[in-house]
Amino acid sequence: MITSSTPRDRLGRDTGVAGSAAPTGHSARSGWFRSLARAPWSSAARREAVLAAAGVAIALPVLVMLSTTALVGPMFLLVLSSFGALTAAQRSRFRALGGLDIPRRPAVAGGSRWNPLVRLRSESTWRQASYHFVVGPLLATAGVMVLLGWGAGAALATVFGWAWLMPLGSVVRGPGWTTVDAWATLLGLLLLTLAPWLIGQVNRADRRAATVLLGPNRARELERRVEDLAESRAGVVDAADAERRRIERDLHDGAQQRLVSLAMNLGLARKTLKDVPPDAMRVIIEAHEEAQAAIVELRDLVRGLHPVVLEDRGLDAALSGIAARAPLPVRLDVHLPQRVAPTVEAVAYFVVSEALANVAKHARASRVDLVVRRTGPLLRIVITDDGVGGADPAKGTGLTGLRKRAASVDGVLSIASPLGGPTTITVELPCEL
Repeated sequence: MITSSTPRDRLGRDTGVAGSAAPTGHSARSGWFRSLARAPWSSAARREAVLAAAGVAIALPVLVMLSTTALVGPMFLLVLSSFGALTAAQRSRFRALGGLDIPRRPAVAGGSRWNPLVRLRSESTWRQASYHFVVGPLLATAGVMVLLGWGAGAALATVFGWAWLMPLGSVVRGPGWTTVDAWATLLGLLLLTLAPWLIGQVNRADRRAATVLLGPNRARELERRVEDLAESRAGVVDAADAERRRIERDLHDGAQQRLVSLAMNLGLARKTLKDVPPDAMRVIIEAHEEAQAAIVELRDLVRGLHPVVLEDRGLDAALSGIAARAPLPVRLDVHLPQRVAPTVEAVAYFVVSEALANVAKHARASRVDLVVRRTGPLLRIVITDDGVGGADPAKGTGLTGLRKRAASVDGVLSIASPLGGPTTITVELPCEL
């Protein structure tokens, strides 16, 4: 028997049994026996009965409309216009009496929500029609039958309490009436035992049908959430790239300029001060060399955050700089008719940079071929080396990081690296047309 608080997923879908997932096997049988053993006068049983009775009260006007309009002509459009009120009533019933909050459906697109013709074309309208015209009346009928059986069970179970009020010779107090009433009592007790379980099953089916048919379309809702997540992730990637650019500018225009100025002053002091003690000159020389080393490290750090040439001159020039700094020969073939989105440029730059670093560290290659093409909506990067091959992302060679970096913009990275080589890394990044 379902309690008044039924567990739901994030879309408000009834998961079946309060406090746990849908039971199977032994747990399902134990729940069935517990439902049978629950007293018909318990508060949970009363709540289930009230929920079913409220459903009957809402479904009766629909049955009347169905019998009078026969779903033809303008009256059918009138019935469609009443769906909003019927759905609101059912949502209120489940929320107040059934512990189930059915999410609201999105507004009908393509015109005014009060236009019956627009509503007629809506997929959600037909899902509501399935509930209000078919599922709701059927479950309400089942609820009426169970409630009547519940009442009949109460009357039969107490037959010995009120049979003496009936006149002698009647069916209740006729010949052998005690035997007949004993069987009636047993039948009444059986009905009282079964009624809470039956009404719980009816309400469980009602909850599930209402969640599916009166709430948002689950598939559409999941599609919308996937789109929202994709947009959110794209926003996070763009924000991270913009933050890297800001840090690069701050370091380049602030700390790096101060270090350059300090190194120039120390170099000037090193050349012009001739009458200082040798120990002091040694300190100046060491400070000058440390300042120059710090400038080199800071420039490498700035280039690793976001190279200035990438923003100023584009991906072609930035990749040329990477190829020139590589510790092995790189044959570069780049053909980009126009620039792609800055975020995609940054991902492509760092993928190539890290891939060349991996080749220099692990591949034992003598050369690398780098081909970059834009084919329709894709930026395609192919990196091929003549090394020993056998590259495996599971071995921690940085390939997993490359794949994750490409995936940050919905890109795909594939690796072909047989033993003995060559190794080919292909990256496809979506970019705007």
